[in-house]
Order: sequence, then structure tokens, then C-alpha cells
Amino acid sequence: MAAGALSGLVAALETYRGRDRVVRALCYGCQLAGGALAGPQAPPSGLPGGLLAVSAQLSACRTALRLFDDFAMLSYSCGYGLGPKDEDGLVRGLSVLCNLANQLYYPCEHVAWAADIGIIHVGSQKWWTLSMVLWASSLLLSILRSLRILFLLRRKLRQHKCISLPLSRKEMKAQVKAEVLSIITDVADISNAIHWLPPGFL
Repeated sequence: MAAGALSGLVAALETYRGRDRVVRALCYGCQLAGGALAGPQAPPSGLPGGLLAVSAQLSACRTALRLFDDFAMLSYSCGYGLGPKDEDGLVRGLSVLCNLANQLYYPCEHVAWAADIGIIHVGSQKWWTLSMVLWASSLLLSILRSLRILFLLRRKLRQHKCISLPLSRKEMKAQVKAEVLSIITDVADISNAIHWLPPGFL
């Protein structure tokens, strides 16, 4: 059992997406633990300060790795286009807008990152703000898309109640679980995006 868990972890860490998920989980975990332990203390020191520093380093690591994500996102967006004809119109529209927000997010974040380290001489804060707004918009669109997909799946499940299609129902229930998990993840991310916006923005 332990060997299987280790193999699964190694397999995840050997892929870019798997490694990013692990780093993100550690980043958010350290941020949550550091903030909870620090309380109102400012600036935090000791263990809380260390955990928040680790979170900041992991976040910077993910930012640097996203420098190479533009072309993958562009390829995905071009491949999706306006969506398959047989897909629900609202799902297609939300997906296209989500892809557009994601595509614009990357260059804005790159400019902010380059400004922070002195490669270009512009104010980085407005670019960080714009990238956060685009990220939050993408997450909101993704949540709305998942809610629409859940609505359509629930309707299909009701329609197929009297039909003996166990495999189809099993697949639809698995998709329902996947969409619910996606919503939970997006809600957690959007809370971070809002937290990182400048004071008074909302």
C-alpha cells in the first residue's frame, strides 16, 4: 500500500501538471497555516513567518514556471475554437470567454514579473492587479460553466432514471463529482485572487 502511494506521488511529480498541483497544495497549505498561527501579529516571525516565507517562495516558483504556459494555452484555445457544435451553447460561450481570460492573463503576469525583477521599467502593481482581475474572471466563468454542466447532467440523470443504462449513469455521476470538485477548487482560488487585489479595489 505504501509502495503504491509512493509510486502515485512519483508519477504525479514527474509531470508538469502533477507537480504544479503538489506545489500549489503546499503553497496554499503553508499560507493557511502561517496565517492561522500568526493571528494579528505583524509582521509574523518564528514558525508562522517561516511558513509564509515558504508559501511566497513556492508562489514565485509557480510564477516563473508559468512563463512557459502561453503557447500551451494558445494551442488549447485554438483547438477548442468556438466549441463543438453539439455542446450546449451557454457552456461553449462560457468556455470561450474563460479561454480568452486565461490567454490574456499570462502576458499580463509576465509583464508584472519582469517589472518586479527590473527587466522592464514600468510600474508592476497595475499589471499584477490586471492579472489578478483576469484570473478571478476566468475562475468565475469556470464556476458558472461547471454549474451549467451540473444542471444539464442532473436533467439527463432524471431523464434516464427509467432507462437501464448503468454505464452511462455511472459516467454521468463521475462527471458530476468532477464538476463539484472543480467548483470547490475554483472557489478556493478566487478567494485568493480577491485577497491579493489592492485594498479598496472591490
